Amino acid sequence: MRGVRVRLAAATLLGAGLAVPVAAPPPAVADPAGSADTAVAPGRAVIGTEVIGRSVRGRAIPAFHLGQPGPGVPTVVLVSTMHGDERRTRHILTSLRDGAPVRGVDLWVVPTYNPDGFARATRHNARGVDLNRNYPTRWRRAEGRYDSGRAPASEPETRAMMRFLRRVDPDYVLSFHQPLHGVDTLAKRPAFAQRVARTLRLPRKTFSCNGGCRGTMTMWFNATFRGVALTVEYGARPALRELRGPVARRVLRVFGAGR
Repeated sequence: MRGVRVRLAAATLLGAGLAVPVAAPPPAVADPAGSADTAVAPGRAVIGTEVIGRSVRGRAIPAFHLGQPGPGVPTVVLVSTMHGDERRTRHILTSLRDGAPVRGVDLWVVPTYNPDGFARATRHNARGVDLNRNYPTRWRRAEGRYDSGRAPASEPETRAMMRFLRRVDPDYVLSFHQPLHGVDTLAKRPAFAQRVARTLRLPRKTFSCNGGCRGTMTMWFNATFRGVALTVEYGARPALRELRGPVARRVLRVFGAGR
């Protein structure tokens, strides 16, 4: 009955030539554990939002769906802030999320993959694990800065991303990091890596993972899926204006997409 009364009242106002007040959209629902992204109201570009999992401390890990899914359109996943002290590249992803609709790509963005590390500005998750050493491919136990966890995929963040990538099965994954400033061209598809480096205006490099890459997300994806995953590194303090503007547009251009 209340809805009927509201509609009748609106009709009366319209008939009298008066403006009808439009109710504001409901506010975004903030994650009670304080995730970096779940308190953000979806922008015009967002066609869907889901929580792909939760961190050790219970913080949500949201993924935002953008673009134009459909036949012949590449499916792309962009991931940032796997290391909580590499915080600036997430602005590329949030700029894509918060701007105008994206055309020509089926795009998912995960701006803050490690919300516990982001909250504390540390590389590791809340158990002191480097998530980029916790994947099953060529995993080996390590401690210290590159702590690999007690077992492959021991961390909830790792398992959440693995489930998500298995379900989405993207053609391309770009994993954004800092501060090595370059694109890893020792890749599954070197021509694609060269295109990414050229389009993003970054140097081509070979990343050694400090003596040997083991248990990284891109290694696991490249060994498991038909698609290709690539590491993209920016410098220690890239300009936020550049990341939010020209860099975000260049990322779309890599896949023949735009706004």
